[in-house]
Amino acid sequence: MNNEKKYVAYVGTYTHGSSIGIHVYDIDNETRRLTERNVVPVHNSSYITKSRRGNYLYSIADEGVEVLKIEQDGGLTPINKVDIDGMRGCYLSTDVSGKFLFVGGYHDGKVTVVHTHRDGRLGSVLDGVFHQGLGSVAERSFRPHVSCVIPTPDDRYLVAVDNGIDQAKIYKVTPVTGKLHLYDILRFPLDSGPRLMCFSKDGRFAYVNCEILNQILVYSYNGEANPMFELVQRVTSIMDDKDVSSASCALKVSPSGKYLYTSSAGENTVGIFRIDQETGLLSKVLILPISGGYPKDIDVLPDEKTLIVLCHESNYMRFFTVDYEKGTLVMRGKQQYVETPNCIMISETPQSAGETPQEQGES
Repeated sequence: MNNEKKYVAYVGTYTHGSSIGIHVYDIDNETRRLTERNVVPVHNSSYITKSRRGNYLYSIADEGVEVLKIEQDGGLTPINKVDIDGMRGCYLSTDVSGKFLFVGGYHDGKVTVVHTHRDGRLGSVLDGVFHQGLGSVAERSFRPHVSCVIPTPDDRYLVAVDNGIDQAKIYKVTPVTGKLHLYDILRFPLDSGPRLMCFSKDGRFAYVNCEILNQILVYSYNGEANPMFELVQRVTSIMDDKDVSSASCALKVSPSGKYLYTSSAGENTVGIFRIDQETGLLSKVLILPISGGYPKDIDVLPDEKTLIVLCHESNYMRFFTVDYEKGTLVMRGKQQYVETPNCIMISETPQSAGETPQEQGES
C-alpha cells in the first residue's frame, strides 16, 4: 500500500439490533488495522456502491435507497432517500454517465431505475420491471429473485441476474428516459442459483457465482454488435464439491484485476483464483476456512495482501494475510466486532486522490 494515500472502509449493517447503520473506518497503512471513526444512521444497509466519480455513496435502506456525500476525508453526509415503489432492494449500480441508479429487488423480482441529480440527490423512479417465470427449487428458487444488476463494461446494456429463475435478463436502457427494454436472456444451468456477476478489468470476461451449484461460471463477453456471452469455464468454489449445504456468497475482482475472490456460507470458506489476463480463465490459488459464520462479503486492501472477511452470523470482521505463491491464508490479529455486517467497500479518500469538491459535479 502507498503510505502517502489514505483509505477508509465502509461497512453496512443490519440495524434491528444495536447497530445503527454504515460504519466508517480509518485504515492504518502500516498495521492494516481498521479504527472506527463513526457510524452513520441508515436503516438496514445491506448493500452499498459508489458513484462513478466517487463523490457519493448509495445504500440500500428500508425506505428504498439512501445517498450520502463522500466528504474529502472520506466521511459521509446524508443527502436524501427515495422510495423505489417496491420491496427493499439487495443490489445497486450506476451507469457510466452517473445519470441512473439501478436497483435489484430480491424479494419482489424487480429491476428499478432511479434518476440521480447532478448535485447528488436521488430523484424519481424512472422505470420498474418485474421479472416473471418459475424456477425448480421449492421455496428458495421457485420465483424471480433479482440478485444483481450491473451494466456491461461498454455501458450498452444492463444485466439483471435472477437467482430464482436461473437467468440473466439483458436490457437496453433508453438514454433520456431511463426506460428498460428487454433485449436478450442469458440462461444459466438449471438449479444453479446465479447470485452475482462481475467483469474483468478489460471488460472481455464475466464471472458469475452460483449459489446452489457452488461454481463460478466464466464467460467471454463481446458487445460490439449484440451482447454475446459464451461460457468458457466452470470452476468449483468450495472445498467439498459434494457439500449441498453450502452456498456461494461474495464475488469481487481485485484492484489489479489479477485475482477473483469469493466466499461460501455453510462450509464458511474463502476462495481466491488467479485470472489469466489473456484468456480470462481461472486457476485456483486457495480455498480455505475462515473460522467464522456466514462470510457474507469480502474485500481486499489496495496492496492485495490483506483480505477482510465479514462474518455476518459471528458479528465480526476477520483479517487475513494472503500468500498467492504458497496458496496460504494466515489470520492477522484479532477479529473486530461489528454487529450483523452485510457489505464492505475499501475506498481511497477524495482528498488523498487529489479530487476537489464540485458544487454541481456529476455523480
